[in-house]
Amino acid sequence: MYTYVATCLFGLEKLLGEEIDALGYQRIDTMDGRVTFQGDINAIARCNIFLRFAERVYIKMGECRATTFTELFDGAAALPWEEWIGKNDAFPVTGHAIKSALFSVPDCQKIIKKAIVNRLSPIYGISRFPETENKYRVEFFILRDIAYYMIETSGAPLHKRGYRPESVAAPLRETLAAAIAAISRPRENVLLWDPFCGSGTIAIEAAMMMQKRAPGMNRSFAAEEFPQISAEMWRRAREEAHDSIVKTDFRANATDIDPAAIRLTKQNAARAGVAELINAYEMDALELKNNGERGTVVTNPPYGERLMSYQEVEKLYGEIGKTFAALDPWQVYILTSDEQFERHYGKRADKVRKLYNGMIPCRLYQFFKSSKTLQKK
Repeated sequence: MYTYVATCLFGLEKLLGEEIDALGYQRIDTMDGRVTFQGDINAIARCNIFLRFAERVYIKMGECRATTFTELFDGAAALPWEEWIGKNDAFPVTGHAIKSALFSVPDCQKIIKKAIVNRLSPIYGISRFPETENKYRVEFFILRDIAYYMIETSGAPLHKRGYRPESVAAPLRETLAAAIAAISRPRENVLLWDPFCGSGTIAIEAAMMMQKRAPGMNRSFAAEEFPQISAEMWRRAREEAHDSIVKTDFRANATDIDPAAIRLTKQNAARAGVAELINAYEMDALELKNNGERGTVVTNPPYGERLMSYQEVEKLYGEIGKTFAALDPWQVYILTSDEQFERHYGKRADKVRKLYNGMIPCRLYQFFKSSKTLQKK
């Protein structure tokens, strides 16, 4: 049994933990931005391919208290690095420290690198390591004087699914788009509509979710080069992912006023394998109307960070507030970094959830109580 750490954007820990449970692995700890769990060696392939809300998957080698460089060195030197790193393998060290006595990342890197060399030198009978073969990226994380030592298995971050080689000017990370879609509870009998679709990420992630299409099934991972994890393990995990795909009547509309965004959305949806579920076309968000069917708006309008001025954004939020109010009883989910959004929009949200788009703190404003229902009460 191995111990693993899956990292995620702040605010997605619960969703990530539930995914890990669904894969059959045992959660043992959750902290901001990471979930620790146990599983067999097959978990490396399965988690990298199936986890929809994770950023990376690590093998956790161990942890110790480290308030001095000596403690940091001794903690690293005591771990069985030889179980993974061979005599010719590369093992660069990266990491970060938060709220700890050891705060110099370059110094910590050197100390841990030296500790691993000291551990492996007598085992392999060499003092200089060529580092010419497989790469095992060692990562440390020091939080409140506790050092965690890990080996990274994903390579490129897991939000890079492979379907979006290009994006619009202010892209929404795929893992966050998946989270927003999941929170909105996509259903087959409810049209999902993103009127500011950009490169189509929210609609695509929702469609992949409804198809039970594993997000990492069409990309590669760093751990595929690890000899400890056979090609057969990866083949079985990808076969499981392929066999998990289901047919669905789910539908999504992805619209945007920018024709370039629509072209990107169509291309990305085709690469993701969900083009038949998404109707992408050019339209002004202020023209959105309830045509009598059930629907949910799930969107990430401009923040005023890069695409528009704050004055333009405030005006836009007021206009969409009026437009979306006429959609009742549709539910509406809006992600924005504007803390005054409700005032500009003209309505208080039924629920607000704090999330992060990369390093930008955002809030998901959720409007799910119909005003008609409230009037009856």
